[in-house]
Amino acid sequence: MSDPFSFKPNLDITKIMAEFRMPAMPDMTELAKAQQKNLEAISAANKVALEGARAVAERHMEIVQQSVAEMQDAMRSMANPADVQEQAAKRAEMAKAAYERAVGQMQELADLIQKSSGEALSLLQKRFAEAMEEVKSFSSDKKA
Repeated sequence: MSDPFSFKPNLDITKIMAEFRMPAMPDMTELAKAQQKNLEAISAANKVALEGARAVAERHMEIVQQSVAEMQDAMRSMANPADVQEQAAKRAEMAKAAYERAVGQMQELADLIQKSSGEALSLLQKRFAEAMEEVKSFSSDKKA
């Protein structure tokens, strides 16, 4: 009767190790360059976003200053005595003009925000596409 614990597999460890292949390591210099490009793209996108936010804030301040000046002019014009119908007509006209101006200004601010956000996103999307090409080239370089 044979001993069940005496099984000796026919394994050649050197042959197994010779056939074992480690995945290729990426070129660390190229990887560092890619990361640097990523950081530069993020930095550029942040700069565009901040410039856009600054432009929106500046334009908003201009709108507020313009609105205050218009309000002062409106108050001065209302201080002059006039007949009731004329005053009511002026108020209605001023309210309509103020509403139309506010809608236009809000659209202008929304357009500024959308433009700067779009530019920042475009920078990041471009870098992402480049990064994907770099990853492909890293992989194909190691296979060759």
